[in-house]
Amino acid sequence: MKTIGIIGGMSWESSLEYYRIINELTRDRLGGLHSARLIMLSVDFAPIEKMQSEGRWDHATKEMVRSAQQLEKGGAECIMIATNTMHLMFEAVQGAVSIPALHIADTAGNKIREMGFNTVGLLGTKFTMEKDFYSGRLLENFGIHTLIPQDNDRKAVNAVIFEELVLGKIKETSKQLFHRIIRDLHEQGAQGIILGCTEIPLLVKQEETTIPLFDTTFLHAQAAVDFALSA
Repeated sequence: MKTIGIIGGMSWESSLEYYRIINELTRDRLGGLHSARLIMLSVDFAPIEKMQSEGRWDHATKEMVRSAQQLEKGGAECIMIATNTMHLMFEAVQGAVSIPALHIADTAGNKIREMGFNTVGLLGTKFTMEKDFYSGRLLENFGIHTLIPQDNDRKAVNAVIFEELVLGKIKETSKQLFHRIIRDLHEQGAQGIILGCTEIPLLVKQEETTIPLFDTTFLHAQAAVDFALSA
């Protein structure tokens, strides 16, 4: 079994889900008392969020690179950035280590193509929805087009993420808001919806809608287990 390296803490609420899912999948595949070999470096999210909001992406990149290098030195055999937004600096992270980094958008792209879809909605932080590092990768590598909510809805989604979900707050009003936005994107032509923030699956569940949802937390964790258990 290979050792998984996780850059976590962005937020720790979703990092907790990564740890749970990776270990559950490992147990399910190997049986008995098996669990995953992994190392998690959990960063302090407050300064990271400040870098994001102030547009100091160069500083955020240095933090992610430093964290990845620490994980590699600690024995990790792959790197996961346990958040969608910080994949903005994925190439810098991959270039700074000699072990593979697993891109979260690729795990979503593989699943979307498996289902035969070519147009999906994308929910996430304002950075994930508005910058092209995510949608551009899906289009270039998988031929998948992405739709995003209208401006006011993007602001509302971003506010729920940073003011509620990263603090562990789950509100019914926010759940209904997200489901309304999901329906709007579906009506605009989205065949499914990417939950492109690792906290969103804490709020929105597949069993609550007939519209296909792509849980990037689960898909990313699943890809890590596939890697760890590969020959």
